[in-house]
Amino acid sequence: MERTILHLDLNTFFVSVERLREPKLEGRPVLIGADSDRGVVASCSYEARTFGVRSAMPMKMARQLCPEAIILRGDSGAYLKKSDEVTEVIRAHVPLFEKSSVDEFYVDLTGTDRFFGSWRLATELRRRILKDTGLPNSFGLSINKTVSKVATGEAKQGVGELQVPRGTEKPFLAPMPIERIPGVGGKTAHLLRSMGVMRIHTLQEVPIDLMQRLLGEHGPVLWRKANGIDDSPVIAWHERKSISTERTFEHDTIDMVKLHGLLTAMAESLAFQLRKGNKLTSCVAVKVRYADFNTHTRQQRIPHTACDHLILPLVHDLFRALYDRRQRIRLIGVRFSHLVGGGHQMDAFADTAEAMRLYQAMDKVRKRFGDRTVMRASGMEAQSIGRMDDPFNGQAPLLLANRRT
Repeated sequence: MERTILHLDLNTFFVSVERLREPKLEGRPVLIGADSDRGVVASCSYEARTFGVRSAMPMKMARQLCPEAIILRGDSGAYLKKSDEVTEVIRAHVPLFEKSSVDEFYVDLTGTDRFFGSWRLATELRRRILKDTGLPNSFGLSINKTVSKVATGEAKQGVGELQVPRGTEKPFLAPMPIERIPGVGGKTAHLLRSMGVMRIHTLQEVPIDLMQRLLGEHGPVLWRKANGIDDSPVIAWHERKSISTERTFEHDTIDMVKLHGLLTAMAESLAFQLRKGNKLTSCVAVKVRYADFNTHTRQQRIPHTACDHLILPLVHDLFRALYDRRQRIRLIGVRFSHLVGGGHQMDAFADTAEAMRLYQAMDKVRKRFGDRTVMRASGMEAQSIGRMDDPFNGQAPLLLANRRT
């Protein structure tokens, strides 16, 4: 049986979430990211793209291209919540799906033509997501992941829905630039273009053994994708096993007060995310990147917990063990891994009922007004320094700064 694979993408996801919260942003150029020279654009509206702005572009360049753009720092809590809402809609309507990132999904619709029809199911799912979550989305439908993902990109320029009929995958891809192939990054594109390979149809004609010599094992993979061949399966989605956040400083620093304050804020925010998701961690890691880009990480296993007062001392201990006093710091990060479901079990020696009630009260306020409305005084400096890197890797970042308009 030939496969039928749906790729679904939430259009300008972060911007769309912000517009649901503030309708006045509709129709205006919007940039999501840190407004600093080292900041990058995490997401931008279609209105901003008409000025040449793109995701991952330095914010400084984006401001020059589109001076009238509204720049928002972002709100990870809101993005995670809306992504989870979409996930639940998809889970309720299809048997097998893969969440490849915070705003992208693959759905295996193989065999549905015998019943309702894959096109009908795809269009109904798209409309259901828009109705239930308010988020615009687009999809591509074909026999594999690669072609469906490319089709979604084409669909966004039209009505938001596109199916590539079986047997037309190769001609569908042929006229497109090589950068449209998933997995072709800047270096690979530069190499191929230096050889005169500008369009996918040219790559389709390159001998596969030459691609092997040029790019190693990655070469034949790209050749097959260019020819519309992709056997990779839709992998059933599982809940994430780690959460993390990083902060890159606008200026390399050795200010220990600010560094310790930021570590406090980061760990506190992550711990709140654990409790909100009814999760516990048993491994805490701290990451430090110095001005010369050397990066070091240290981690430690702990009993399962989601309590700040147990995690914070360990975070600071790990940082002290990593810190080299001779160098300025460019980036620090905190990661909680080995996550499991469950609530915190009180330790008769380390915990008190008062502490547990305090967590419940703080979390109640955070859920209603935002995760930075209640914080330790030592972590308040975190709101005024640095920027968040873009560590999506299939998940949403945990931004620590307040939303700005």
